[in-house]
Amino acid sequence: MPGVYLGTSDFAATVLEILAASEQKPELVVTLPDRRRGRGRKEQASPVAEKAEELGIAVLKSGNVNEDGDRAKILEVGGEWASICAFGQLIKEPLLSELPMLNVHPSLLPRWRGAAPVERAIMKGDAETGVCVMRLVAGLDSGPVALREVTPIGSEEDFGSLSARLAEIGGRLLVEGLTAAMNGSITWQEQGEEGLTYAEKIDATDREINPKLAAGQIHGQVRGLTPHIGAWLPLGEDERLGIRATTVLDSGPSAGEFADQDGWPVLGCGEGAIRLDRVQPPGKKEMDGDAWLRGSGKTVLGGSGQP
Repeated sequence: MPGVYLGTSDFAATVLEILAASEQKPELVVTLPDRRRGRGRKEQASPVAEKAEELGIAVLKSGNVNEDGDRAKILEVGGEWASICAFGQLIKEPLLSELPMLNVHPSLLPRWRGAAPVERAIMKGDAETGVCVMRLVAGLDSGPVALREVTPIGSEEDFGSLSARLAEIGGRLLVEGLTAAMNGSITWQEQGEEGLTYAEKIDATDREINPKLAAGQIHGQVRGLTPHIGAWLPLGEDERLGIRATTVLDSGPSAGEFADQDGWPVLGCGEGAIRLDRVQPPGKKEMDGDAWLRGSGKTVLGGSGQP
């Protein structure tokens, strides 16, 4: 029954923890090599590597699992099935055929195939999302699905809370899927193409807030990028105000203008307005919007009114 688990992210670390507590505990964890992170740019192990060490599971840090050396190490452990979640590398032939894999993906496939399904679901205003466990194939998140579970997206829920819940669901479904695969009772359903969307990787343009958009869209943008990436609002040519939490208001100042409403900064939008509940000024820690307004925010309100 020993097997291999491939993963890298915080999401994948939660799935690993659940998997390791079951009868499907892997013998080997494969993850990406250490990389420089944070302000100090110190080399750090991936969240999955740290979790595997905590759980006492052997770790292979691989820059390319398709190369002969690392591929051989993975196949040496083998097992009937491997599992993979948010790994960060494409699995190619011949490994793809040599070791069948169950893939945990946090969306309701075929909606939101790709790199950022949780962020995109929130930013698009989806009412629900979920987790699918599918067979890994050469196409991007296009394999047949064995298990899926739907969960609602709360109107005020951000990436942090939603991804944590999806990871718990994903771990539970993966254990169920591996158990079924091992005893030969797993069944598959092809995805089809109806409702297909792609969750492109988040880039710089996704982070910049455009006040011409509707307040609801901006609210979704902030929630989808909090707390791990962060949305920001330009305050002139060289300054960016990080926006970490907002409240949608029916009305406010003109689009792109600020107003002081009961001691809180309010930004006018193309439709409605948003109150800036949590912000992060340049070079400073996060703070409540009213605290920012009492300080440097006053210079914005006292200026042209244009961010």
